[in-house]
Amino acid sequence: MAGKSEIYDGCFKDIAEKIKSLKVHDRMELICKVLKEKIPYYFWVGFYFPRGEYLELGPSRGPEACSRIAATGVCGRAAKKRESVIVPDVRVFPGHISCNPRSKSEIALPVFNSEGDVIAVLDVDSEELGSFDETDQEWLERILHYAFSQREEDSSNI
Repeated sequence: MAGKSEIYDGCFKDIAEKIKSLKVHDRMELICKVLKEKIPYYFWVGFYFPRGEYLELGPSRGPEACSRIAATGVCGRAAKKRESVIVPDVRVFPGHISCNPRSKSEIALPVFNSEGDVIAVLDVDSEELGSFDETDQEWLERILHYAFSQREEDSSNI
């Protein structure tokens, strides 16, 4: 089996090849599709949009998810602190919001537009404990930066 970096490199190339002419929402759809299909430990992957005291579900892949969550959990922390959050065991994360009891570990990353505003949070869940590490974080940050940080006329209007 290929290592994490090799898998993510393939995902990055696949996304980069197809993303250029897409609008923001379609970019998110593509990212969810590619990551869910190619990364075996991804149980659920999706985007949440910050809306004040809650986050609203955007494009996603996997089992049904909460359509609206309080901005107090893992995704809320990533949005508010403007940094990635890795949770090896969601049962011990204060304020964790469980949309599916099969989720055991999680990573959430803020999505920035070209002006540096947080426009969304990428959330990924795994059915296994400790699935996510710095390799996941580095590659996902690279993918998100490539997909959303370039100046685009539609990057701040989702």
